[in-house]
Amino acid sequence: MSRVPARRRVPLRLVAAAVATCALTVTSVAPQAAAEDSPPYTETYRPQFHFSPAKNWMNDPNGLVWFKGEYHLFYQYNPSGNTWGNMSWGHAVSNDLVHWQELPLALTHDDEEMVFSGSAVVDHDNTTGFGTKENPAMVAVYTSHYKDDGEQAQSLAYSTDRGRTWTKYSGNPVLDIGSKEFRDPKVQWYAPTKSWLMTVSLSTEHKVRFYSSKDLKSWTHLSDFGPRNAVGGVWECPDLFPLPVDGDPKRIKWVLVVNINPGGIAGGSAAQYFVGDFDGKRFTADDDGSYTPPAGLVVQDFEGPDYGVWQTTGTAFGDGPAPAPAPGTSDTSGFEGKGLVDSLHNGDHETGTLTSPPFTVTSPYLNFKVAGGRHPHVPGSVTGASPAPAGKLLADFEQDGYGSWTTPGTAFGNGPARGTLPGQNTVTGHNGNSLVNSFLDGDATTGTLTSPEFTLTAKHINFLVGGGNHPSGSDTPTAVRLVVDNKTVRSATGSDSEELNWTSWDVGDLAGRTAHIEVVDENTGGWGHILLDQVMQSDTPARPRSTETAVDLLIDGKVVQSRTGADSGSLDWASFDLRAHQGKQATIQIVDMNKAGWGHVIADHFVAADQPALSNLRRADWVDYGKDYYAAVSWEGAPDSRRHMIGWMNNWQYGNNIPTSPWRSAQSIPREMALRTVGDRIRLTQRPVSTVESLHGPSVGVHDIRITEGSIPLAAGRADGKALDIRATFTLGNAKRFGFKVRTGQGQETVIGYDEETQELYVDRTRSGAVDFHSDFPGIHRAPLAAQGGKVELRILVDWSSVEVFGGDGEAVITDQVFPGPDSDGVRLFAEGGSARLESAKVWQVRSYRG
Repeated sequence: MSRVPARRRVPLRLVAAAVATCALTVTSVAPQAAAEDSPPYTETYRPQFHFSPAKNWMNDPNGLVWFKGEYHLFYQYNPSGNTWGNMSWGHAVSNDLVHWQELPLALTHDDEEMVFSGSAVVDHDNTTGFGTKENPAMVAVYTSHYKDDGEQAQSLAYSTDRGRTWTKYSGNPVLDIGSKEFRDPKVQWYAPTKSWLMTVSLSTEHKVRFYSSKDLKSWTHLSDFGPRNAVGGVWECPDLFPLPVDGDPKRIKWVLVVNINPGGIAGGSAAQYFVGDFDGKRFTADDDGSYTPPAGLVVQDFEGPDYGVWQTTGTAFGDGPAPAPAPGTSDTSGFEGKGLVDSLHNGDHETGTLTSPPFTVTSPYLNFKVAGGRHPHVPGSVTGASPAPAGKLLADFEQDGYGSWTTPGTAFGNGPARGTLPGQNTVTGHNGNSLVNSFLDGDATTGTLTSPEFTLTAKHINFLVGGGNHPSGSDTPTAVRLVVDNKTVRSATGSDSEELNWTSWDVGDLAGRTAHIEVVDENTGGWGHILLDQVMQSDTPARPRSTETAVDLLIDGKVVQSRTGADSGSLDWASFDLRAHQGKQATIQIVDMNKAGWGHVIADHFVAADQPALSNLRRADWVDYGKDYYAAVSWEGAPDSRRHMIGWMNNWQYGNNIPTSPWRSAQSIPREMALRTVGDRIRLTQRPVSTVESLHGPSVGVHDIRITEGSIPLAAGRADGKALDIRATFTLGNAKRFGFKVRTGQGQETVIGYDEETQELYVDRTRSGAVDFHSDFPGIHRAPLAAQGGKVELRILVDWSSVEVFGGDGEAVITDQVFPGPDSDGVRLFAEGGSARLESAKVWQVRSYRG
């Protein structure tokens, strides 16, 4: 579906305790190359062989259907801007799934509704009466998101001219259960019962519901599936389809794809799948979801009346374990026994720690269960108070006015605020009585607060900051900027919290320069304000206060591993790998330093074991293991019954912030799906559609190259490029890791490798150019992949702002956006910890589908 990514249902356990304001406004980052600087479709990050609209925001693909020689790609679209909003259906067509023609808007929002995700079918038998058998109607089944009350229901629209013009059905909605979380219908013709089958999500219940209809207008409930496997976010955009196993038409299995956000394997948005059977009414997964963790020695189960030798600080954990489930917290699940640790003691405003006695590490793993808030440990943070280092104070905002600071606009008023403003949740973490607070008349005001110029005389600038997380380069920032020579050289934001925390800028390289500080609020939506206090120069960086809700492993007093919940009351297995710490002294510390929504941690059942316990995330099957493949759905009615799937190549964690303009987002390459037996399991596999080859340009082939420690250019640089199709086979050697580095240059690289020790394919985009527009963007993403016969096969599609990596026979796929500079186009081979051999590789330059 399409929705503001920050929206989240408040669970039952938090109704009384939650105090955070939802951030309902989305933002964007200014691109490296503005639209006016480049001809259309040549902008710095413009995809060349992936579909992207000419301009404006796009997200979920929907309405995928083949009709009269055309593949129709509809998609969630904002006709009015480059960020999420005004959801409508954009439209493009192709005769080969590669060459796309963008058409005019298909279904548009209006005063009553936004048009959320759904599907399209061809009504060949005219069951609706919208067309005729000679000229069947194309029927869109979409989710109406009603603006007045936020409810969601399923509606129809139809076209009798191959999708060029559409009429909304006068009898809408056709399926309404009175829910605000009921969306994304995928409809198909089910021949055995000669009826239409709808697969639709009950998003916050983590369920998929099946309905049947004879005419697309009247629907009968068949069954529900779920919750199962990954449930760390809402379930969306389900898809159900049959496939032969290993190409055998007599052995049919059904695949249920369920997209989830957040809670994906790489963080944020992702697509999981289930393999099983469908009998016309009910889907039954082959895997029943049961799990028995590895056996081991229970070292703490919290079944006693108190914590025993475990020590507490603060008040969050009370005097002893909470009953499971604790009174008034009916959404707690997954616990063992009758007691657990729960720091929602008297609400999320209390903080504290619970620490085990020291113990000697003797087992390979420590397994435990954890739930609660997703607030990770931040290295270098301080548990408890964090006073500012000594230094020169630039401003503490304790005076009545701003003095020599100037204030164009209205957001900052005539002087500092005395703490919390009317209508605002409680502001904490500032020094003294006053601070900069642009929550004046709510988030509706905008403005800038500018300091006088000063000389940078110390190595660091430290300050307390809070409020909205809208980066400096976005369209509507809430940020603090350091400006030198009219250029922003440092910036910081809040974290969508009214609690101020320390930030430190290292400005040692700017010593002696003249600078000024700008406090900017150009945002009028949720969290559209900025908080600032205690600005000072110092030779020592300030250390932020911890805001974690986590279970930490400490060795020699330092946190070496940490796990959190997933903003959920459902406890899930987690594991600490202790193999590198054998014989050392360790402690376990359960920490709650967060006072905002989901500002608590739940833990239970610590077990020393020889094998790691696997979380729901690790046990789930994933269509794609990268960060940028979501809302994956397949085409109906394709020739030869082939099943082609496409996904939104973005992630709700940062989707509105990626540095592109005048468009934002692209779709993945369409993929042909199959079921194959891999090892002892049936796996969903995928490969790019073969018609990608129609875009192939010149190629370079190489054979039998020994790769030693370090990296070398592939084919002496003749394989370099920004849009490539790479096919390669490696032979294992003694290297720990090996593979390709693509889009290299100017200190930039995207690493696509194989880790022989962990038997994983991985993509490392931490140095892939522009990575600092959002903290959730840089990272390393991994997919399990076993070598076959001592060999690893890779297929890599490189475009101007993405990589799609297919490992083995397509059983491991990683899709990631990357934003390197336009001159970073190198391709290199690398090996680490030994040598490997490139048996063969062929690299094609790939042309734009636009010619």
